Amino acid sequence: MSERRAYLYKGIGETVGVVTLDGRPERLVAQWEGDDLLDAEGVRGVARVKKIERAFNSAFVALPGGADLLLALKPDMPKLVEGQVIEVEIRSPSRRGKSAVARYVGPAEGEPRVLAHAPTIDELLRLWVKSGSPTQGLAALEAVEAAEADALATVFALPGGGDVSIEATRALVAVDVDLGAREGDSKRAARAANMAAFATAARVLRLKGLAGLVVFDLVGRGHDGPALTTAARNAFAVDNPGVGVGLISKFGALEMIVPRRTRPILDRLLDESGALSARAGALRLVRAFEREGRADPGGKLAGRCGPAVAEAFAALDSALADRIGRRFTLAVVADWPNDRLEVMSS
Repeated sequence: MSERRAYLYKGIGETVGVVTLDGRPERLVAQWEGDDLLDAEGVRGVARVKKIERAFNSAFVALPGGADLLLALKPDMPKLVEGQVIEVEIRSPSRRGKSAVARYVGPAEGEPRVLAHAPTIDELLRLWVKSGSPTQGLAALEAVEAAEADALATVFALPGGGDVSIEATRALVAVDVDLGAREGDSKRAARAANMAAFATAARVLRLKGLAGLVVFDLVGRGHDGPALTTAARNAFAVDNPGVGVGLISKFGALEMIVPRRTRPILDRLLDESGALSARAGALRLVRAFEREGRADPGGKLAGRCGPAVAEAFAALDSALADRIGRRFTLAVVADWPNDRLEVMSS
């Protein structure tokens, strides 16, 4: 039977939640200081219709103080007009280059206002893992760093051999199944690898916060379509409602739709070039100072990082000093990338 555990890390400038499934990271959610609290799944309120795009069957609406939300116009909805107020709920937060998506709840009156905020990370963890309070402290920090490392990976080993490569593009998420050195009858080995790929990919997609159109490039030929589509539905059952599984094509590809509910964690961890973001690097640096400070309570701490990380770290400097004391220094190394950090005690 699968076992899920929850971890909650409350650090300087960040609150991070992790869920593990049988010891492997399955979910990673973060809130950083300064986040837009109106850009999250579950926010509900009275919004004003700003613009109608009939050609695209959509409208743009906005909550007070919030960014524009995309609202799909459906046949069962009343006809909307610009300036009207309606009740909406955010279905999926914004992604890099994409607006948040709202769903129509019903007609409304009065001024635009927020009716309900999104669940906190603590509340989400308790929803996902119904087994008491999340683990905190050093164990939570270790879970966060393990989850981040997994989220940044592309290739994931399959039990019994082989692997899957998971990569997001503008249009879809591509999952490539590779047989590798898996032994045994080739047809049975391919079937076992494909079955394992669904379970692994489902976990990793939840971890990365990826969804939408997902395409599996299955290994082998002559697939048992009913068995594989059933395995896919079972692997992604946790993501319901909204999961759809297509038939396997003659080219060995299986298409799925997985509902979007969270912002991809890589939108936080990586910048637009695909490198570690300066903010993520600064938070890693703070964690390193805290960890070294606990290991050597009376020691002086010296850190080194690149210029962009140092600039982002400046906003966290005072809070770190309040927590561990003003016993750290930071040197800037001009040619260091954002993911190169160093902290030592003396």
